[in-house]
Amino acid sequence: MKACIFAVGSEMLTPFRVDTNSLVITERLNTIGYDVRLKAVVADEVGELADVVQSALHWADLIVITGGLGPTEDDITRDAVARVLKVPMEVDERIVDRIRERFARRNLAMPEINRRQGMVPRGATVVDNPNGTAPGLWLEHGHTAIVLLPGPPREMKPMFEALVRDRLAPASTGAGLFRRVLKITGRTESDVDAQAQPIYGQWTTEPVPISTTILAVLGQIELHLTAHASGQAEADAALDAAVRRLEEALAPAVYSADGRPLEAVIGDLLREKKLTIAVAESCTGGLLTSRLTDVPGSSEYVDRGAVCYSNQAKIEMTGVPEALIREHGAVSEAVAEAMAAGIREHARTNIGIGITGIAGPGGGTPEKPVGTVCIAVIVDDQTRVRTFPFFGGREMVKFQATQAAMNMLRLLLIRGTA
Repeated sequence: MKACIFAVGSEMLTPFRVDTNSLVITERLNTIGYDVRLKAVVADEVGELADVVQSALHWADLIVITGGLGPTEDDITRDAVARVLKVPMEVDERIVDRIRERFARRNLAMPEINRRQGMVPRGATVVDNPNGTAPGLWLEHGHTAIVLLPGPPREMKPMFEALVRDRLAPASTGAGLFRRVLKITGRTESDVDAQAQPIYGQWTTEPVPISTTILAVLGQIELHLTAHASGQAEADAALDAAVRRLEEALAPAVYSADGRPLEAVIGDLLREKKLTIAVAESCTGGLLTSRLTDVPGSSEYVDRGAVCYSNQAKIEMTGVPEALIREHGAVSEAVAEAMAAGIREHARTNIGIGITGIAGPGGGTPEKPVGTVCIAVIVDDQTRVRTFPFFGGREMVKFQATQAAMNMLRLLLIRGTA
């Protein structure tokens, strides 16, 4: 069954608002067998919304529209759907009464403008909204069901879940789409695909077919596996086997198959091994420490982080010899290793990490261009130091540096090699 999702609201076509409802809706629809083929954000213009709904009626089994159900003139979703279905709008006085009662419970008089929320296309079934004034609507046109839901997530989510339970799931085939994501770092997209494609290319014809998408994300590669199965148990069995095959082929580059970010994987390893960590950062400006401490419970293993941005700070806070900076430069493997050793000794932790580099956009030289970052990781008696040539702007270089530092640490923790 095919579905599409429209989010209505001109504000989501600016840099200041993002449609998040479609993510929730897609995930839930997938589990009951709907394949979401289209998502779109539509401005508060009745003709434009009517056009996209009309187009979707030709192929979609389900159209879900969120937003545009409020009381003001720019709330045009009801009007657009009525125009497409060629039905009149009628006032449902029961809706108006419920809205009036809601205001009365707060000792307020209902503004007359709220009567607009009682206008419904003829033939629509009202979906109760226990958390707001805008009711949802369910309509049917030929083979297509059309669902209208309010935009605020706290109102939309429970209403949509009730529709899934009462209307959509009972009418589904019982099959669903189930997903896993493998997260990989330290490898290029083409390298990953060259090894993975001969494996996943065979899965589309299996009894439980699995489709695979490879995505290049900043600092990592993701393999998205989607199984079409009759239920969760069947999907889990197929996906578990698929993940094992990919992990065997790509090990040790796969760091997560359960959704955890790299900082959470690192945290679990440190907690399991009862190790503590201190970090000295220059070009990353505290980003590595911030990511490590984004994990709940990280106080068990993170001792401290020092931002040693200037040469003097490197000398005073981590004990880097001034002569070492003069000889090798602040951006060098020697200085990164001294920073890691110094912060580790000062904090008396098992692990020390030092990062120094050129995040840009200025400061680069022919010998050390922008994006050059030196990283040192010390775990007890093991030391690994590398120089990376990262690409992109300042924020991208900083993020990639923290990703690389955590991956070096992960490799040392799991197999003693980085």
